[in-house]
Amino acid sequence: MRPQASRGAPVSPETAHAPASWLPWSWRSKEDLEIPIPRYFVKDKLQVLKSRQNILEQILSETSTSKEQGRIVKALTLEEAILIVQISERARQGRLRAKFMLEIRMQEEKDRLSKYRVASTLAPEIAAIRIQKVWRGYTGRKIVKKERAEEMIFIEMVPPPNFEQPSLAQLQVQKTALQQHVVQEVHEVEYQEALISLKEQVRAVEGMDIKEALQEKIRQWFVECRNTTGRFPDFPDAEKGGSAAIFASKTPQEVLQELAAQGGRKKKEKKDKNEEKKKKKKKKGKANKEEEEDGWKIAESHFLPTVEEGQNTFEAIWKNRNEDSNPSQKYVAELIKEEKRKEVEEEMRVQVDELMRQELKNLKLAVDRDKGSKKKGGKKKKAKKGKKKKKEKDFTMHRTINSLYEELIREGLLMRPRNVRLSDFLGEYNYLGTTLRQTDIEPMPSLLDVRQLIALYGILPLGSQAVHEKAPLVKSLLLAGPSGVGKKMLVHALCTETGANLFNLSPHNTAGKYPGKIGLKMMIHMVFKVARMLQPSVVWIDNAEKVFYKKVPKMEKQLEPKRLKKSFPKILKSIKAEDRVLIVGTTRRPFDAELKSFCRGFQKIVLIPRPDYTSRFVSAVV
Repeated sequence: MRPQASRGAPVSPETAHAPASWLPWSWRSKEDLEIPIPRYFVKDKLQVLKSRQNILEQILSETSTSKEQGRIVKALTLEEAILIVQISERARQGRLRAKFMLEIRMQEEKDRLSKYRVASTLAPEIAAIRIQKVWRGYTGRKIVKKERAEEMIFIEMVPPPNFEQPSLAQLQVQKTALQQHVVQEVHEVEYQEALISLKEQVRAVEGMDIKEALQEKIRQWFVECRNTTGRFPDFPDAEKGGSAAIFASKTPQEVLQELAAQGGRKKKEKKDKNEEKKKKKKKKGKANKEEEEDGWKIAESHFLPTVEEGQNTFEAIWKNRNEDSNPSQKYVAELIKEEKRKEVEEEMRVQVDELMRQELKNLKLAVDRDKGSKKKGGKKKKAKKGKKKKKEKDFTMHRTINSLYEELIREGLLMRPRNVRLSDFLGEYNYLGTTLRQTDIEPMPSLLDVRQLIALYGILPLGSQAVHEKAPLVKSLLLAGPSGVGKKMLVHALCTETGANLFNLSPHNTAGKYPGKIGLKMMIHMVFKVARMLQPSVVWIDNAEKVFYKKVPKMEKQLEPKRLKKSFPKILKSIKAEDRVLIVGTTRRPFDAELKSFCRGFQKIVLIPRPDYTSRFVSAVV
C-alpha cells in the first residue's frame, strides 16, 4: 500500500498531475530504506556450502553417537530397585486419592447449591422474548463485525484474506525465474569450459606468432639503443616488469635515462621527506586564524572508479553491439579470445625474457671480444639488510585444512548457524526521531537502523571481496543490548546471508579446551587459519564482557573467561585487509568489563534497543 500524503499539504497545479518522483514531498516507503542483500553471495558458492554442511552434519552425528556409546549404565541393586518402585507406586496412589477427593468435594457443593435453588416460574412468552433478545444481539454483532472488516479492507487499512496467496501472474513469474536460473547454470558451465578451451586454442594457433613478435620487438630495441647510445642496454629485471617496461610507449633513450636515474631519485625522495617533516613541525605551532573554514565535505567514493570503468566497458563493447545472432545469450568467443590473448602474451613474455637476457649477454660478450678488452666484473654491492619481520609460527604446518576443520567441529568451536534471514529480524522505523532531534533529544536507534548497520558493516563486506577491499575495514563488531532483543539471531543471520562459517570462541564454550598457554595459541591459530582459508568467516564471542572482566567472580574462576584478553590485540593485528574475517561480540552487561580495553577491542559498537510499540505491533500482525 502506498503511503498517503498529508491531507493538509497544499498541492500546486504544477504538481497535481506530476509523477511521484517530481512531487515536493517524499512518496518513499520504509522498504526503500532497506539495504538490498544480493542473492549471489550464497548462490555462487551453493555447492561448496552444501558439501561443508554435509561434512558438518556427518561429524556432528558421529560425535553424538560416540557420546551415547560412551555413557556407562550403572546397574542397580535389588534394594535400590525396590525403593524406586515403591516411590513411584506411592506417588501414583496419592494422585488417584487426590482426584477422588476432589470429585467428592465438587459433588457435595452441587448438592448444597441445589437445596437453595427455586423452581422457575417464568411465563413461556417472557422466556421466548429473552431468548430472541440474546439471539438478535448475537447476530447483530456478527453482522457489524463483518461489515467493519469489509470497510477496513475497502479503505486499505487491512489486507484482504487472500492477500498472502500468490496470484497466477506471481506463480508464472516464479516459474520463469526458476527456468532462468537453470539456463544460467548451464551457460555458466559452458562459459567456464570455453575459458579453458579457447585459451588452449589461442596458445596453439597464435602462441608462436606472439613469441616471435615479442622477440622481434626486443631485438629492435637492442639495435636502437646500440645506435643511439653506443652500447647495449641493461635488460630490466622480472621484479621491474621485464620486457613490459620496454614497451611503455617510450624511446630507448628515455628508458635508459629512467633506469640510470632510479638511484638518484631515492636520495631526492629522502631529502624531500625530511624537508616536509621540518615544515610540518613549524606549521604545528602556528595557527592561521585568517583562513576561512571550508566546512564539511563529502569524500570521494572508492566505488566511483569501478562504476565509471563498468560504464566505459558497456559503452565500448555492449551498447552498440548487435545481439540478433545470439538470442540465447551465450558467451561471445571473440571477446574471450581477446582476454585470453593477453594472458597468453604475458605467459610467453616470461619465457621470451629469459631467452632475450641470454641473447643480450652473448651479444655483449661478442662485442667485448671484438674490442679485445675483457670486461672485469665489479664487486656487487651488498644489499642493505632490512629488519626481518618475525614470521608467525605455523603450529599445523603438516596438517590439511580438512583435518583442522573436522577437529574444530568435534571440539565444538565450529558450529552450524541457524537458517535465519536478516529480514526475519522484524522492526520498524522510528517515525518520531526527527521530531525528537528538533527538541535536542537524541532518540534511541530503531530496529531498522540496526538492520542497516548489520548489512553495511557485516553482510556486504563479508559477501563480496570487491566491497571488502574498497569499503572501510571493520575487523570487529560488538552487538550490545538487553537479553531477548535478537543479538544471537543477528549473528546467525550474518552467516546465513553470506554463507560464512561460524566459529564460537565464547568463554563458556572454550572452558576446559586446549588448556595452558601453548593450548591457547594452538586454538587461536587453528581457528583463524581455517577462517582465512575458508573465508568468509565469523568468529563469535558471546558474553564478550567476560573476556574483559574488571574482576572475575568466584563462581567463574574455573572457566577462565579472560583467556583471550591478552591475545585479543594480536588477533586483530593478524587479520589483514584481504581477509574476510569478522569478529562479532555480543553482550548484555557491558558495564561489567573494563571499558577502555573493551571499547578498544571492538571497532564498531551497535546498540540494539528493546522493540518499541510499532515494532511490536508489526511482529504481532506478522
